Amino acid sequence: MAVPFRNRRRCLPGLLALLLPLVAAAATPATTLLRIPGGTRGLGFDDLGYIAALDRVVVPAAQTGRLVLVDPRHDTLRVLPPITPVGSARPGHDAGTTSADYGQGLLLASDHPQQALLAVDPATGAVLARAALAAQPDYVRYVAPLHQVWVTEPHAKQIERFALRGGAHPVLRRLRAVAVAHGPESLVIDDAAGMAYTNQWRGHTLALPLRDPQAMKVWPNGCTGSRGLALDAARHTLFVGCAEGKVVALDTRDGHVVARAPVGAGVDIIAWNPRLGHLYAPGARSATLTVLGYDGHALTRLATVPTAAHAHCVTTDGRHQAYVCDPGAGALLVYRDAR
Repeated sequence: MAVPFRNRRRCLPGLLALLLPLVAAAATPATTLLRIPGGTRGLGFDDLGYIAALDRVVVPAAQTGRLVLVDPRHDTLRVLPPITPVGSARPGHDAGTTSADYGQGLLLASDHPQQALLAVDPATGAVLARAALAAQPDYVRYVAPLHQVWVTEPHAKQIERFALRGGAHPVLRRLRAVAVAHGPESLVIDDAAGMAYTNQWRGHTLALPLRDPQAMKVWPNGCTGSRGLALDAARHTLFVGCAEGKVVALDTRDGHVVARAPVGAGVDIIAWNPRLGHLYAPGARSATLTVLGYDGHALTRLATVPTAAHAHCVTTDGRHQAYVCDPGAGALLVYRDAR
């Protein structure tokens, strides 16, 4: 309804009061940039992870050859000495170190140039043990119930396993590998349930009993391209990121599809925040981060946040922040999720 001219001056302060918060919200960036030392020419990020025992986000900084520890309380960085030879700045994530986990007081990390698995002292960055790998590594995960380290090797279509003995002089001992046809892509370990989960590249997720991984179950996931995995153990739900631009929730008790939701195109790595009940799904092609809520029955879109081209990996600090990799800038985009 039109406002009479004589009343417009009186209405103006009220209109400004309504509009200014909207303008301020629009001007406030959804993310802040956290630059990684050595990343000015770009970094081939891949796997990121939050280590609760250290209360740190671990960033394998690709061709810098370093592991970077982020304190999520202040977003301050501690850069460890190089653990791999420095790689060239190039597209992709097959240089330096790109995946790490934590077990028995050690950081366990990939070494692409020397095709090895490394056990690293998180205090000093010293490499305390190494084991040669049969093929290029992808994901590194510690399996606490078995005191083992599992490494996915997609080019060899297998998961290579190592027994880990910690202490001042740790030892990594190779065990029998697990064959994974048409994979493996991603790797999630559910210690409490005694299960591991990985994907085949197209259409299927695999459930592997930790103590008998050859007795794996194959679950259809409805993805054209199966990529990242994230686990909501409390609700018996495994989330699968589909490269074409959706997320699927599977029931870990029998593998049936519980829910689906569209997200940005180019999904790869995804992350679950159990405190908020939120799932984070970055789209490398859409240059967006989709935030989904999950209640055990449905996935609900809560926010869509602009990120950067090729931003395909994410982790959360288990509080109210998500960290999205920005390969072009050699940095992390920090999203503060206040919900």
